[in-house]
Amino acid sequence: MHKNFNIIGLMSGSSVDGLDIALVRFEKKNTKWKFEIQKAKTVEYNLALSQKLLSAHLLPAIELKYLEKEFAEFCVKAINEFKNNISIKVDFISSHGHTVFHQPEKGISWQIGDGELIAKSCGIIVVSDFRTGDIALGGQGAPLVPIGDELLFSEFDACVNLGGFSNISFKNKENKRLAFDICPVNIVLNYLCKKIDKEFDKNGEIASKNVLNQSFLAELNNLDYYSAKYPKSLGREWVEAEIFPILEKYLQTETVENLIASFTNHVAFQISKNIKYFSKVLFTGGGAYNSFLIKKVKEFSSVDIILPKNEIIDYKEALIFAFLGLLRMQGEINCLASVTGAERDSCCGKISFA
Repeated sequence: MHKNFNIIGLMSGSSVDGLDIALVRFEKKNTKWKFEIQKAKTVEYNLALSQKLLSAHLLPAIELKYLEKEFAEFCVKAINEFKNNISIKVDFISSHGHTVFHQPEKGISWQIGDGELIAKSCGIIVVSDFRTGDIALGGQGAPLVPIGDELLFSEFDACVNLGGFSNISFKNKENKRLAFDICPVNIVLNYLCKKIDKEFDKNGEIASKNVLNQSFLAELNNLDYYSAKYPKSLGREWVEAEIFPILEKYLQTETVENLIASFTNHVAFQISKNIKYFSKVLFTGGGAYNSFLIKKVKEFSSVDIILPKNEIIDYKEALIFAFLGLLRMQGEINCLASVTGAERDSCCGKISFA
């Protein structure tokens, strides 16, 4: 049986900073999967495409379809350029797509990025649309990464990703994998930074130099989501409905810099609350470079936080989506009901042939 695979994983997150591409070699030794990232790159979106993706949920249906085509064509161009200097045969592509709608409570989640167009244009099989199968089984369709944490990063007590949102994956006392979104991170911090003409708070420098607004912090920490039981997940819609009205209220009287400091502390508090019972926790995602945020999490939780090498910090999600596609092609479970709340584990993803 074929046990070695070379797979390209694609990830476009809610921060809308670019398309992460990772070529990963997977090998199954006995019953354990090993991986090696052979090449990885982030292809930045131009300003026009970035703005379209940020406002995609507001577009009329026909314009949204045009955007899906434009985004898929961007992926095709990025993949073909990425493959230019690669002599390795790519077995297939596994794409997360870009999330426009995520309302699992209404049975809706949609990631644009036409798998058929990418497959036909690149001449390679594409696995995409990973969420809808789980949602059809009553699940959240998220998080999807925990199966990768389970099979590729099992040496850690828990795995935390810091991107547009923070999420956590871990095993409970019954040895069952659980996971959920903790809170928004860069989707809010970057929104605030843009108000003072910055793309993001590099190393948490703004947060480290400004004072906290305790009323703002209290209002954030009292949001119902934080006391809700999992399975649960967050999306742009929740941020717009729950976080932005609070921000707009405090922006009337408070400096943006103080709100950045306060929100960073809010994130650190919510994360620390969820990791304080673990010993060794892996942190990845762009937010892992926010040294002030990491420092505050350590202060609040006293946990041993592991920051891996940069290629894992940057490309863990693209790596795991490559793995999700591999499991789908193998007909193996790649979506855990214990994580999403679905009626059963499942093997999700649409296969588009070249």
